Amino acid sequence: TFTEHLDAVGSIAANLAESYGIGPGDRVGILGANSLEWLLTFWATVSLGACAVAFNGWWQDDEIRYGLDLTEPKLLVIDQKRLERIDGGREAIGVPTVVIETEYADALWSGKPGPSGRGSGKPGPSGRGSEKPGPSGRGSEKPGAALPTVPIDEDDAAAIMFTSGTTGRPKGAVSTHRNLISFTQISFFGGARTAMMFPPTGPPKPMVSVCSSPMFHVSGLQSAIIAGIASGSKYVWTTGRFDPKRVLDLAVAHGVTRLGGITTQLWRIIEHPDFASYDLSNVTSSGGGGSVFSPELQRAVREKIPTAAGAFSVGYGLTECGGLCTMATNDMLVAEPTCVGRALVTADVAVLDDHGKPLPDGEVGHVCVRGPMVMPGYFANDEATAAAFFPGRWLNSGDFGRMVDGMLYLESRKRDMIIRGGENIYPIEIENRLDEHPDVLEAAVIGVEHRTLGQEVKAVVVARPGHVLDPDDLKRFVGETLAYYKVPQYVDVRTEPLPRNATGKVMKHVISGEAENTFIEE
Repeated sequence: TFTEHLDAVGSIAANLAESYGIGPGDRVGILGANSLEWLLTFWATVSLGACAVAFNGWWQDDEIRYGLDLTEPKLLVIDQKRLERIDGGREAIGVPTVVIETEYADALWSGKPGPSGRGSGKPGPSGRGSEKPGPSGRGSEKPGAALPTVPIDEDDAAAIMFTSGTTGRPKGAVSTHRNLISFTQISFFGGARTAMMFPPTGPPKPMVSVCSSPMFHVSGLQSAIIAGIASGSKYVWTTGRFDPKRVLDLAVAHGVTRLGGITTQLWRIIEHPDFASYDLSNVTSSGGGGSVFSPELQRAVREKIPTAAGAFSVGYGLTECGGLCTMATNDMLVAEPTCVGRALVTADVAVLDDHGKPLPDGEVGHVCVRGPMVMPGYFANDEATAAAFFPGRWLNSGDFGRMVDGMLYLESRKRDMIIRGGENIYPIEIENRLDEHPDVLEAAVIGVEHRTLGQEVKAVVVARPGHVLDPDDLKRFVGETLAYYKVPQYVDVRTEPLPRNATGKVMKHVISGEAENTFIEE
């Protein structure tokens, strides 16, 4: 319940402060799959005026080490599976660590729920009493601890979330309390507008959502963890690999009113072989974000979930602007299914040229955003921060698009970025890894269309003279240091050099077959 949640956060915050010295400005790293401990650690951390570092749970050893070295957290809360990915284990981390499955109950929260799902202050799964000392040698029983009263400014850092960049290394986008509050406010505005456009015919049902998004993403952290608490909605979280049948089972069992997600998840839900046997009449809204929803998917959702057909919406944004700046409501999508909507209240959205000047309607340029939801910058990366903004604090989203009468349209073919199942993938990171292979002469990575994932990763590689490349070996090689979703699904081994222009840049539009190679080297 909300009361139990508040009690748990207060208790954990007290232990973070007393046992680990966490206070304003400190950073607490969280690395793990979705769990109650992940959620509560976040809230306890920000209530202390500290900053939660949301490490990507799909990272491998090299990526994890990079994130730790960059952010230097004072404490790392990690689950066992991610700990096992680190070569050398906890001794190699160099940061005080709490392992969720074996130490969290003693070190931070002795009131961990038992089989009933309710906290009782009784021993946790380890079977040890809550008065006994945890791994740090300190007890963790803090019954009835109130939330901290430390002053927090709206512009203090609350979270760091990672996003890939053209440098090939993830960048830590800082979200302040102001950014997170702004996200909540514009989300509420979008919901209020929809309710006014489609007023309920009877007493409104309590809002219930099932959420499978990673908590380390804006979709999980902001759209669910934060907005759920702020709105008083009930959120049912899944754990482990996404399972459409489990989502459908939970939707029926809990009377879910909103069934959404990224495009991949919605495809898998509505195309499940048993979908027709589920009573989803409680579902009154659908949609999501993460990537453009194809007209085909929009039509399929409206057909399969007719009770939500009038309240289908898609949001557009990026981690650097809090995950949301425009919203395409159902009426917009019916009229213009390829749009991503209009700017939400307090968000300025514009299409600018390479010099940061506004472009006329219909011309393609850089999609830029400014407003209270935009990050102050990247953590410990002044160069990347400076490169991310045009004059006037216009954040360059990295996407290309066009504006027509205030409606935003993305031009995905003009971007190098690949969006696979809602995950942003920048090819250069994979190309850099392939370049490390001793038998690879050169490599280029592009996105290829996929019906449910949106795009898949394809690598085009050229072998060094006298060497033979095995596609499966290259996939394993990439997977050793990069997350699984970055591993190429397709590997095309070629003998001819990759096509390049006069400046030596690989012409990916030629590789993908979108254009002929008209460049003649002289």
